Formats: sequence, C-alpha cells, structure tokens
Amino acid sequence: MTSADMKDAILHHLVYTLGKDTAHAKTYDWRMALSYAVRDKIVDRWFEATRRAYAEKRKRVYYLSLEFLIGRLLKDAIINMRLDEAVLDALKDLGVEWEEIIEDEPDAALGNGGLGRLAACFMESQATLGLPAMGYGIRYENGLFRQRFEDGRQVEEPEDWLNQAHAWEFVRPEVSIDIGFGGHVQEIGSRANWYPSEMLIAMAHDTPVIGWKGRWGNTLRLWEARPMHGFDLARFNRGDYAAAAEPEAMARTLSRVLYPDDHTEQGKELRLKQEFFHTAASIRDILRRFESEYDDLRLLPKKAAIQINDTHPAIAGPELVRILHDERGIDFEEAVGIARNTISYTNHTLLPEALETWSEGRMGRLLPRHMQLIDRIDDLHRRETGTHDLNAHHDGKVHMGTLGFIMAHKVNGVAALHTELMKSTVFKDLHELHPEKIVNETNGVTPRRWLLSCNPRLSTLITDSIGDNWVDHAEDLKKLEPFTEDAGWLEKFSAAKRANKVDLSDWIAETLEISVDPDSIFDIQVKRIHEYKRQHMNLLETIAYWLEIRDNPNAGWTPRVKIFGGKAFPNYTYAKEMVHLTNDMAKVMNSDPLTSRYLKVVFPPNYNVSLAERLIPAADLSEQISTAGKEASGTGNMKFSLNGALTIGTLDGANVEIRELVGPENFFLFGMTAEEVMTRRAEPGHAGRAIAADPRLARALETIRSGRFSPEEPGRYHMITDNLTHHDYFMVCSDFSDYWRAQRDVDAAFADKAEWARVAALNTARTGWFSSDRTIRGYMKDVWDVEAAPLVDLAAE
Repeated sequence: MTSADMKDAILHHLVYTLGKDTAHAKTYDWRMALSYAVRDKIVDRWFEATRRAYAEKRKRVYYLSLEFLIGRLLKDAIINMRLDEAVLDALKDLGVEWEEIIEDEPDAALGNGGLGRLAACFMESQATLGLPAMGYGIRYENGLFRQRFEDGRQVEEPEDWLNQAHAWEFVRPEVSIDIGFGGHVQEIGSRANWYPSEMLIAMAHDTPVIGWKGRWGNTLRLWEARPMHGFDLARFNRGDYAAAAEPEAMARTLSRVLYPDDHTEQGKELRLKQEFFHTAASIRDILRRFESEYDDLRLLPKKAAIQINDTHPAIAGPELVRILHDERGIDFEEAVGIARNTISYTNHTLLPEALETWSEGRMGRLLPRHMQLIDRIDDLHRRETGTHDLNAHHDGKVHMGTLGFIMAHKVNGVAALHTELMKSTVFKDLHELHPEKIVNETNGVTPRRWLLSCNPRLSTLITDSIGDNWVDHAEDLKKLEPFTEDAGWLEKFSAAKRANKVDLSDWIAETLEISVDPDSIFDIQVKRIHEYKRQHMNLLETIAYWLEIRDNPNAGWTPRVKIFGGKAFPNYTYAKEMVHLTNDMAKVMNSDPLTSRYLKVVFPPNYNVSLAERLIPAADLSEQISTAGKEASGTGNMKFSLNGALTIGTLDGANVEIRELVGPENFFLFGMTAEEVMTRRAEPGHAGRAIAADPRLARALETIRSGRFSPEEPGRYHMITDNLTHHDYFMVCSDFSDYWRAQRDVDAAFADKAEWARVAALNTARTGWFSSDRTIRGYMKDVWDVEAAPLVDLAAE
C-alpha cells in the first residue's frame, strides 16, 4: 500500500465514517480515521484466514481466559501489517504527529498482569504461526481500575477506556447466547433438565488479531452481558424509574469490572457468575461452530482444543459434560471422556489462595446441575483410580484446581521449576495417579511487541546487523553474539540504551516533576504489588542504601533511579501499605539535599502495557526478586532481558532458565532456593535472627518504624514492620543480606561501562528462546496435537 493510498483511506474515513473535515479534525478523529484505514487492510487477511480454516477442515484452538491484556492495538497492527512507512509518510503529508496519534489510543482494560499479557502474546503468536485459533474473554467496561495516588495512597477509579468508540471491534448481535443461573433441576434417569431462575444474554464483540506480515488472522471474541428483558416501560410509566432500568444495570454489572472484590457474599457470587458466564458462552459458541461442520460430537477432540488459562474457566469441564450428556444424549462416561480429551489446563500459581475454591452452597445455589455433575465426575475418578482422597468436592468446597486437573488431558506448568514444583506440591497426589498428565511449556513473549515495536532504536540496530528474520524466528538473535565483542557495535548498542533512558527521563520530568539522571542505573521493578513479589525487600534495600549515603555523602556512590510500578488489589491492605510507603519514601528521599544526586525513587501511577513499553527499553537492571518457589514463571523478566537489561533475581520461575541461557556470570543471583525457603520457614524465630545478624536491615526497619517517612503518623507502617519482624512468611529478612550483597555487585559491574554493555547485549542475543512463538509450538506438539496452516505472504502490498 503506497503512502498516497493510505492518505486517501485516512481522509475517506475522516469524512465518511467520522463526519469531520481536515479543518476541524482533532487528534481523536485522526487516530480513529487511521485505525479504520488500517483495520480495512486487516479484515481482508482475517476473512481469508477464516475461509481457509473452514475449507481445509482444520483443527482449531480455543483459548479461554478471563484476561487479555492487549494494550494499544494501532501501532501493533501497523507494524505487523508492515504499513509503517506508508502510515508515517501519509501522516506527514497530512500534518499529523505520529507520536501524538499513538499516545491518544487508550489501553484496553481487559486484564491486570502477566496472565492477561501472556494470553495477548499467545494470540499474536498463534496468528503469526498460522494456527487457527480463537480467544474468549469478557468485554469489561471498567477493567480492573485506574490507579492514582492521593497523599501517597492508592486510590482506585473506574477505567473509562470504552467511553469512546473502540475502533478494532465488530459487534456481533447475531451471536447472542442465553446463560442461566440458579433455579432447579429435574432429573430424568441419569440425565436431567436444568431450569434456571435467572437468565442473561452473552453478546459477542470480535477483534481481529493479525500476525506478522499479515499472513494469518484470528479472532478475540469478548462477551458482553445483556439483560434477557431490557427496559421496563410499564414501571417507568408508573414513575419507578430506577426499577425500570434495573435488569440492564444488573446485567451490565457482570461484565463491568475485572475481579470484583470477593470479600463479601455479593462479591463472591458475582465473581462465580462472571466465570460461568464467560465459560458457558464460550463452550456454547465452540459447539455451535463445530456442529456447523460436523455431525458426530465424538469427533470434538480431533477438531477442537480448549485451553483453560488458570482455574477461572475450570467450570468448562462440567459445562461441556452437561451439554453432551443432558442435551445431546451422550452416555455420561463417554461425555466425560470427550470433554477430557478436548480440554487442557494451564496452572499459573503455587499459591494456595490463588487456586480457587467455591463453597458447595454457593455452587449448588447458582449452578445446581453442575454441582451434581461435579460429584458424578468425582465418583467416576474414584472408580478409575481406586482412591477416595482426591475429589474436587471435599471439605464443603469445590476446588477448581483439582477439577481442572481431573477434567483435562494435559496440565501444563509455565516454567521448568514451576512444573516440577507442581508435581511435588499442589498436585503431588494427582501427579502420582496421572504421571503423564503434567507437562511444561515455559512462557514466552512476542518479539514483535516487546522488541521490534517498543524499542525501535535497538531493533533497528539488530536488523542492520543480522537482517530481519529474527522478528519471527527470534532464535536468530544468537547471531548477535559475535557483535558483542566489537567495541564499535557496543557503542551503538549503548547509545540506543542511553537515548531510551533520556526519553524516559524527559517523560518522568514532564509527567511526575522528578528530575533523574539518565547516566544513573535505571533499576526497575514493575509488577502486581504482592508480598511474594517482595517490593518491600527492594524498599528496605533502598532505605539502607539511602542511610549509608547520608552517613558518607562524598564517598562516590553509584547513582540509582529506583522505579516501581504496579497496582495493589483494593482489598489487599498490606499491598496498599507497600504502595503508600514507596510514595512516602520518594517524597523524603527525592528532596534530600545530601542524597538526591545519588538516589531517586519514582512510582508512576496506573502501570499498564503502554507504560511497560516506555519503561522496559530504558531499564539497566530488572528486579525479579520473588521468594523462590512462589513465582510460576514471570514474563516481565523475559521482556527486560530481551531489551538488554541485566537481572537481579532469585532461582524462581523462569529466572532459572534466563540464568542458564544468558550465563550464570551474567546474572546477579541471590537468595535461598525453594527447598531452603521451606526449611527456613519451619524454623521458629527465623526473622528475628536474620534482623539481629544484619545491622543494615535492623536500621532500615527501625527507620520505617520510627516514622521517618511518616512523621505526622509515626505508626503508619507498623503492619509492615511487625509482619517482617515476627512472621515474614516470604523470607524478606532471611534473603536481605544476600540481596544487599548482590546489589553492591551491580554497583561494581556498572562502573565498567564497556563490560556492562557487552553483558547487556548478550542478554538480548541469548533470550530469543523466550519468544511466545516457541511456546505456542510447544503447545501445538505436546498439548493440542494441531498443525498450523501453510503460510502465504499476504503482507500489505
């Protein structure tokens, strides 16, 4: 597509889609016109891929996830369609600023963190590889929440990303599925009829997902909840205006917020309803598509692979069995076999509280037939295995992790260590019964978004050096290794990094009014705020470092900019106190005349995909410091390494594989292993002994406890200090001394700028293995038993 063609397409949509002329068009109008122009090109590829999948009778993959953190889509689409040159030239002719257009697009608020971003990367890789696939999620009106800070405290506000038109979606009112809750069950022999007492409609919204070079396109289908019966005119005419709109309001509640607070009975009920709404609509849609092509439901495992992303869609097993058995008349045991051979389950956590459970009363009240089927599935599993101890339903609860395991033919972990720990901890007994079921598929990230797009300076240098084949064969980044011994090339690598740091410094100054030195170490920890991720250990080390600088301000300290990012769940008080402490520390340290030239603390609010794309290319040091044995994989660690950041971290999650690939000598390792953590945790008084053994740690804790960062409320952070002093389940104190040692190793290494650049470049060269393309190929072979379609280069002409 020429720049003239693109210019004409933009102007066409500006006038005929948006009803604006060039004299009155605002940034929003130009952005939407460009989006529609690019979308037009995508639709052709999307339709062609869909037609081929049907014509060739290909097996499809269906990816069920409550989160799809897709971020901004315009730049991604332009790059994958290889329209960047045409777009840039067209915008220049029109007098429109490219950066202004890109920054105007809101992030789609469809997820929270790694789980959702992984799902988005997987969708892009499936399209890049030519794998017929469909993602299923919920179209959240307000997502998780928009985070802002008020006097340092986190304040949650509704995310308003849908207050303006979403340019990338197509509404499918013809795809509307009835979803029921509650009611009663009428049994007819072994089968039953379920008569729900409450009904909603799931209406589909489709977003095309285009792969690299536009060679294949798949669909992300998001469900919106609608009332079965809408506005009640009779009530309205009687003057009962609120009641007249109540059905619509109640329905919208279901697809309004990601992860509603489940500390109340109403919150728990809403969350279970969300999960069933999402899963039941998706299963119905999968079967509708299958039955439009095939007459025999026994073929389902050969033509469809259903992947449930964590326990949230684990009700998929009973729901599929219900339809096959109750509605289609297939024998119960055969229905269970069909479902098992179709469904596979990805586990993302070893944290017991994250392996969802639902009370039998709530499950039985909202999903009475499913409760019966879960008991029958348990009974069948007992008869198959000869054990009575491994039911999904026990102790008055339905354990969704166990249900997901029993109803899947494969259960995968997401990093080598995580998978082995699954076998020895949360699924130990089930693994012994089903030793072939658990497999490993280490996570990955798409190099198109997380290097080519977000870091154009570095990606241009890479392409100039080794060609562009690395974009869809990321293992080719290994070809950079010889360049890491070339001083001239390393100067270019360092220049790209410094330019990214200058950009970030300018943004921080403009947005947060904090001045930072781009020649400092940009030390970044961005992820969900949680005790196991140990942001508070990073804070303690920051305090200890600050105190040492204050003791001797002229000792030639290595300057640091400590950058944090992430949200704390609204009901997670401890995590919110960590957020508050970070901001209080920043206020004190950034204004300290003795130390501010050596140490700054920065916490931009509302961390999301777009902010990650700004921070990661500028990072020198990646903080991956979770308690060993707690992080399933991580994908932020991969993004940082791919962009030339060195890692300080524990042997946890995919850190293990990163360290093996980049070389142990190029990784700042500290801390106990998962086995050592379990041993230490069993020792009474372990926290007190660790504090007594390290004066820096004791001093840092006392500095917080004394109110140094909260003089108006000295006891503000006693929750944090008391927990660390007396309990410290996540081993912050026990790992602190080694963490301090590793941070000082970072200081020493950063002093040799040439060697630091060489090691940073080696990180980029050796982490192409962490492409999500490689992960998806693993799923295709080990889990889904599916082949991709032959790719035809349909990239934009």
